[in-house]
Amino acid sequence: MASEEAELSIELDETVLQPSNTKKRRRDKEEKSELGLRVAKFKRGEAVHTSKITDKKLKGKQQYNERLASEAAFKAAKADEWLLPHDAGELEAEGMERTWRFKQEEIVEEVEVGAGRKVFDLKLEELGPYSLDFTRSGRYLLMGGRKGHLAITDWQRAKPVCELQVRETVRDVKFLHNEQFFAAAQRKYVYIYDKRGIEVHCLKEHTQIRRLEFLPYHFLLASIGDLGVLRYQDTSTGKVIAQHRTKLGSCDAMRQNPWNAVINLGHTNGTVTMWTPNITTPVVKMLCHRGPVRAIAVDTAGRHMVTSGADGQVKVWDVRMLKPLHAYFSHKPAEWLDISQRGMLGVGYGRKVQVWKDALAEKQQSPYLTHVMPQGMLRDFHFCPYEDILAVGHSGGVSTMLVPGSGEPNFDSRVADPYQAKKARREMEVHQLLDKLQPDMIVLDPSDIGQVRKEPKEVVLERKAAAVEANKARHREADEKNAGKKKMKGKNKPSRRYKKKQLNIVEERKASIKQGQSGGAAAISAERKVQPIPEGVPKALHRFYTKGG
Repeated sequence: MASEEAELSIELDETVLQPSNTKKRRRDKEEKSELGLRVAKFKRGEAVHTSKITDKKLKGKQQYNERLASEAAFKAAKADEWLLPHDAGELEAEGMERTWRFKQEEIVEEVEVGAGRKVFDLKLEELGPYSLDFTRSGRYLLMGGRKGHLAITDWQRAKPVCELQVRETVRDVKFLHNEQFFAAAQRKYVYIYDKRGIEVHCLKEHTQIRRLEFLPYHFLLASIGDLGVLRYQDTSTGKVIAQHRTKLGSCDAMRQNPWNAVINLGHTNGTVTMWTPNITTPVVKMLCHRGPVRAIAVDTAGRHMVTSGADGQVKVWDVRMLKPLHAYFSHKPAEWLDISQRGMLGVGYGRKVQVWKDALAEKQQSPYLTHVMPQGMLRDFHFCPYEDILAVGHSGGVSTMLVPGSGEPNFDSRVADPYQAKKARREMEVHQLLDKLQPDMIVLDPSDIGQVRKEPKEVVLERKAAAVEANKARHREADEKNAGKKKMKGKNKPSRRYKKKQLNIVEERKASIKQGQSGGAAAISAERKVQPIPEGVPKALHRFYTKGG
């Protein structure tokens, strides 16, 4: 009985443990599959097959290198879980709450201390309104006041870099390839300053400019203004690459497409034109609004474009299809638009700033966040790269607000490093100049570069038939040319060439030699006996003559 009870208890234990073991195996399998996907992301390419390598030394080196690469990919995948989070934090409302009702003061109280310190408000009422720009890493903030105030700050550390007063109107400011230089569109010309605030260049070709854009991969500074002339200035060589007359009057809305570096311009007749430095006419011209276009924004992937017009509408466009997806209605015409790295849309008008989440993919019913400026009218705002911060420039100064989930949590240090030191900045600047792209590579669809354009089958067959006909005609011409020639087979032998040379020799005895050759040695001796020795011949030459008998 005891043995039977023991067997029964073992069977019960196995039945109890079996489901947990299967769940654990299933869970381990899922974790391994997820880890395998992460490892595949960090692999440098297909592994080298060493089975067919005969050289033992080379085979050992390849196996060692492949082992190191696989270990590095596995370690990077393990660290990816906590070093590189895939999801950014966002606001979540409970029950009947709505995220757009949350105020900035409430958000700052709930977030960590480090994030709360990034919210500040600079009161500069006498120098505004302000235009803003961030570096590609998001570390430095450039401010340009309408009344001539220019400043660069390391805003995360609250450390000013430079500050100057130009004492004339400043319409727009833009960083160049890094924080070392920036451009300012002033009352008449565009000026370039360094980080110490010293004027470096005066671009007199750019006159009465309203908007500036910089193409980082091409080192091109683009400008548009009251004259309606789009100019491209190469900041590495100092030359004007292109100058296009839009013929659409003054322009106050310009934004580049980060995906293909095409410049988008908004005009007073409601049209949006797309320009490249290679073509003097717009590559795309589309009617977007019934009134003047106030602002343009393009996402980082280059798939969506958002425009706002004086008709009070904010429209989302598919850049690939050049068709409208959906539209929003604003109480006042939106004066400025911007799209964050995570696809959040910022819309500003008057003293109000609205942030819409997932507004590009589908039409939303309510905004994600709403903020009203305590003082001043809105002039400009930009999302900070790799941070959940929206910097707003208004007539009262510069303010920042928290927008959870707007910035990309993971940055690529080879593209933009927020913790870049002096030596790393110098090396990156050299690499950027070496990898600089030519203006000819700016096209509407950059995926076409490096591809072979396939031709229709009819054209290919027609070309093949033309090539066959050309070969036949060439063969016929060669045959006709050879048929007219006289065949000289065997005429150029070495013996024939020697005989031809002998025929050109002129001798008095030539006939006699030939006769002697036909008559034999007896005839030659008889001829020699008959010839007498001429008079005056030296005695030493008598041996060449035979005495007559």
